[in-house]
Amino acid sequence: MSRQSNLTRRATVGALGVLLALGAATPSFAQAKMTLKLGHLGNEENVWHKAAMKFAEEVSKRTNGEIEVKVFPNEQLGKETDLIKGIQLGTVDFTITGESLQNWAPSAALLAVPYAIRDFDHLDKVVNGPVGQKIAQNIEEKTQLKPLAYFARGARELTSNRPIKTPDDLNGLKLRVPNVPLFVKVWEALGAKPTPMAFSEVFTSLQNHTIDAQENPLALIKSASLSEVQKYVNQTDHVLSWIYLVGGSKKLGRLPAEQQKAIAEAAKAAQAYERELFLKDEQQLAADLKAKGMEFVASDKAAFAAKAQQAVASALPAEIKPLYDEIVATK
Repeated sequence: MSRQSNLTRRATVGALGVLLALGAATPSFAQAKMTLKLGHLGNEENVWHKAAMKFAEEVSKRTNGEIEVKVFPNEQLGKETDLIKGIQLGTVDFTITGESLQNWAPSAALLAVPYAIRDFDHLDKVVNGPVGQKIAQNIEEKTQLKPLAYFARGARELTSNRPIKTPDDLNGLKLRVPNVPLFVKVWEALGAKPTPMAFSEVFTSLQNHTIDAQENPLALIKSASLSEVQKYVNQTDHVLSWIYLVGGSKKLGRLPAEQQKAIAEAAKAAQAYERELFLKDEQQLAADLKAKGMEFVASDKAAFAAKAQQAVASALPAEIKPLYDEIVATK
């Protein structure tokens, strides 16, 4: 071996020794961390946000830290429609959304139909059964958003200054409803005088007796301080609905199978966690409203449902009416 070759060899060995000492003898083949974004509308106290944080925690754990989900509450990444479009464009990865998807997928309207869902047991059977699979499939096909988990939503209840036990008690009640044609038709069929109005106007309109009543979940009844202008919470449970945690199906489909499985399992863990929080939250909301002087009235839900369902059936578009019939028929 020549003197030059020997010097070269020694230099190489010496450099390798330095690399070994620095812990850089072997290159790292660890996969770079992937960061995915989840945007939603709720604030940090909302159970959806807590469930989203649980989802992020579970994804990290189940992928050994290879995937990080960053959660952005309070419309930080945009309003609901912006988030849906963001997922379709690939700028957002997950969101929590529901019947707003009907702008793309007609079956999504069934997520919030008066007197379609009887109780939470019925809800679980519907969403986990054949009709729920058809709705989820229609959403994915039309929007490229894949439903990963579902969350129950607080029942919409009727508040008023007189007890409402049966539809006959409505008797011309001036009732604020959101600007949803189906809601208007149903309350007209029940005997009320529905008035579409922005929610921001509800408190003052009740105070001024422009309207007599309104309908919303307990969370909104509390946060809007409607206990100051309404005496009764009539437990009509007229809309029991659900909402989905969705992800972009194209991006999810490009992930390795084990990561797709981990995300699916993380979503189901978040779903179970959210349900537990949701049920506790509903109990606390009722207690808080009672403490503020509101009285809860046990309305005849069966009587309301019987009178409303014909109006619902006649108002639904023909293309989703068979799915509605499947929901009602689910036992």
